[in-house]
Amino acid sequence: MSANKLRFANANGEMLAALLELPANSPEQAPRACALFAHCFTCSKNLKAVTRICRALTAQGIAVLRFDFTGLGDSEGDFSDSNFSSNISDLISAADFMRDTLQAPAILIGHSLGGAAVLKAAAQIPECRAVCTIAAPFDARHIHAMFSEQRDIIEANGEAEVQLGGRSFRIKKQFLDDLQTHSTEQHIRDLKRALLIFHSPLDETVSIEHAAHIFTAAKHPKSFISLDRADHLLSNDADAAYVGTVLAAWADKYA
Repeated sequence: MSANKLRFANANGEMLAALLELPANSPEQAPRACALFAHCFTCSKNLKAVTRICRALTAQGIAVLRFDFTGLGDSEGDFSDSNFSSNISDLISAADFMRDTLQAPAILIGHSLGGAAVLKAAAQIPECRAVCTIAAPFDARHIHAMFSEQRDIIEANGEAEVQLGGRSFRIKKQFLDDLQTHSTEQHIRDLKRALLIFHSPLDETVSIEHAAHIFTAAKHPKSFISLDRADHLLSNDADAAYVGTVLAAWADKYA
């Protein structure tokens, strides 16, 4: 396995930082398939659990591109000017980059809000054959709960500093307004791709009911896997390794 640092332009011309993990094939041998990974809200491509999951896929001959959304990690842009719509746009730009440089992603994987994003982006990536969500909300508007104490301030002043995961982020009213324009239910019903849902019944950030709603809305083929005692960020190495192993076995059918 090899990891290559890359950069590609989003729709606004800002350069987004990415890692392309390639299987340990001979240089002339193309990967069996490619996957695209969308990280969780305010996270980055370097989250330890993401690395473990991606490397389980490369061990099965599947290349994986993971990148930082606009304004996060090593990517350019101002996070406060980003929103759920820009996340979807960044995913489309990443898929276009993959199509032009290697091959388009056959598998889309999203963690938390990234899961909601891949459910909506799939329709705009015709080569996508399968989608996997990990601890994803049924509706992107669920993220409002993270700003409940500051929402009045954001509405009144147009923005506010919000503490998320021990870090400070500036959230603008446009972010909240953009969430109101998105509902993923119809996109789930119209997905027309194989779907795998991972979720923990003990997830305190996105409750297990979200997984039930996604599963009910989706049409077959669809599968649900309970993550037992895992937390939202899969901070236990064994939980991340389990997701990676099961996902790699499932993705093999769509590679």
